[in-house]
Amino acid sequence: MLTPRSLPRRGLGLVLVFVFIFCAAYQVIQILPTTLGFQEDVPSDKRERPQIPIWNAEESPTPEASQSTQEVQHERIEEPEQPKPEAPQPAEGAGPQDVVDESESHPILQLVQKANDEREATISRQSKSLTEAVAEYRRRYGLPPPPNFDKWYEFAKERDVVLIDEFDMIHEMLAPFWGLRPATIRKRAAEALGYSNSLIGILIRDHKVSLHQGGKTWEKKALGQMFSNITNYLPDMDLAFNALDEPRVVLQHDDLSRLVAKGKDVNMQAAAANQELSNSFTKPDGLGKGDSIREVASSRFVNVGKQSAWGTARMSCPPDSPARSLEDDEDDLVDDTTSYCTEGDLCFISNTTAFSNVCSSPSFKTTYGFFDRPNAYSVTHDLVPIFSQSKLSTYSDIVFPSHWYWAGKVPYDSDLDMAWDSKRPELYWRGSTTGGFSRWGGWRHHHRQRFVQKLNAASDEILTLTTLTTNASSATRSAEKSTLESHAHLLNVTFSHVGQCDPGDCSAQRHTFSLAPYAAQHDAWSSKFLLDLDGNAFSGRFQAFLKSRSLVFKFALFREWTSGPSGWLSAWRDYVPLSLSGGEWVEAVRYLAEEEEGIRVAEEMAQRSTEWAEKVLRKEDMEVWFFRLLLEYARVIDDNREKIGFAL
Repeated sequence: MLTPRSLPRRGLGLVLVFVFIFCAAYQVIQILPTTLGFQEDVPSDKRERPQIPIWNAEESPTPEASQSTQEVQHERIEEPEQPKPEAPQPAEGAGPQDVVDESESHPILQLVQKANDEREATISRQSKSLTEAVAEYRRRYGLPPPPNFDKWYEFAKERDVVLIDEFDMIHEMLAPFWGLRPATIRKRAAEALGYSNSLIGILIRDHKVSLHQGGKTWEKKALGQMFSNITNYLPDMDLAFNALDEPRVVLQHDDLSRLVAKGKDVNMQAAAANQELSNSFTKPDGLGKGDSIREVASSRFVNVGKQSAWGTARMSCPPDSPARSLEDDEDDLVDDTTSYCTEGDLCFISNTTAFSNVCSSPSFKTTYGFFDRPNAYSVTHDLVPIFSQSKLSTYSDIVFPSHWYWAGKVPYDSDLDMAWDSKRPELYWRGSTTGGFSRWGGWRHHHRQRFVQKLNAASDEILTLTTLTTNASSATRSAEKSTLESHAHLLNVTFSHVGQCDPGDCSAQRHTFSLAPYAAQHDAWSSKFLLDLDGNAFSGRFQAFLKSRSLVFKFALFREWTSGPSGWLSAWRDYVPLSLSGGEWVEAVRYLAEEEEGIRVAEEMAQRSTEWAEKVLRKEDMEVWFFRLLLEYARVIDDNREKIGFAL
């Protein structure tokens, strides 16, 4: 056996060299983690949470299987990505900033900052001339603008419209109609008006309203005023306006899919390829003089009021979407919240378009009044052109600026309002039990009752996000349990009237809820935070609330003319969006009412929303939006729609 003494001297030297190198390498390895900032392995629950990119507060969700075909198919034609506002530079030592990370700051603060940046970017990129507006139109939609686009542009500029390019909702709503022949659309409108279908008929002949049939006195007056300045540029046509709150048109998924595909891939492409355009509409055949509406013997609409609407409301969803579940148990009604919830223990709504997508939220079946039992419901499954004040994501009604707003049915008088500092830091709401008709205890599944009950359940456990300071430069957000009772001073939400229910259900609700006396509209102005809830459809108070000096907290599934990814109103810029589950409600109020940072954010939001409402919710803005909608619709129903349009 060899020993070190028996080794040659040269071999012994080599051994000593290797030992020296090994020791030196070991010392270097011990130093490297400190020198290069390597992290030790720690349990996953102790590591810094990865930062997750947040969704655009109003960005359209990615087209996935959970969306309705209408939302998936209504894409802009060959639209490149919009330029994004430059993100603020992170502070020294901070991580990426395109995130919602509760460990660094409150989710609300980051959502508000992002919404503010996006609003400024949107304003800055608006077209400054007719030439730019035409180019932007073609870039977004792959089509020439409709005839009289130049007249519309001049009309809009004269009225100082801020968002001259943001009308994507119109393009999306009319896309299915491009899949029908123009004569078919015109025939269906006339047919709908010829039967007692709870519609208001307006006939235009020779550039004036020749007949106005149906509707209440105030409706006739308001709609007449909305048409008064624009009929000179419109062709002859028959228009059917919905006299009900609830939407009227929902198609089978395959029908809607085929209509949108044909509209986009065939008919829109034909219009886009035409190089010789006529800047005038074609006079249609067979409309008559416009002095009467011809009666018909049957109707495409079926009256199913006070019955479950869930089955019809979800029929336009893809078969594999969550809303099309084949089971009825509540355990099977699992919502897909990944596209609209912020990361963390509480779900703050970061994408209202995704949140209000019926196809991804089967829980709406048992938590929202309309789906349980709408008060009135007259619906068709054929594509009939019905103009409605609002609609749900799965419906194909054509939304227009509500004549309810035009008529000022819920007025705002600034003289009755008060300064922000004089208002009480509380969330305020008074209203009635609308939203659905209650029978056999159905009110327990209606959204308004759920809101009021949840915000008055003093013993319920809630989560809040407290700030724990760790050092002079950073803070950590953590969820803390408490009871609602400890925050009851921030909540002033109750019913003042019970209605839309069978006698037994009305009695049960009066026993359950502590009813407050009737409150005038201006009573709300004494509170900093105003709750706005969907009723049977959209809430008619919304615009008045936005014009006030208070901050609006809003729950809405119904979409209005200002909704959508390119809508004129944005969550976290103009209002605080609320989920239906309610886990974040109290925390949102607490943060904005009691934390120093939140108090500042709330006041700034209230001021900005008031200023913005004064710019985009005027009658002039509604008039311009309505004018644009009718020009687009007039082209869709024109027999020569592939040959007409505006070109410079």
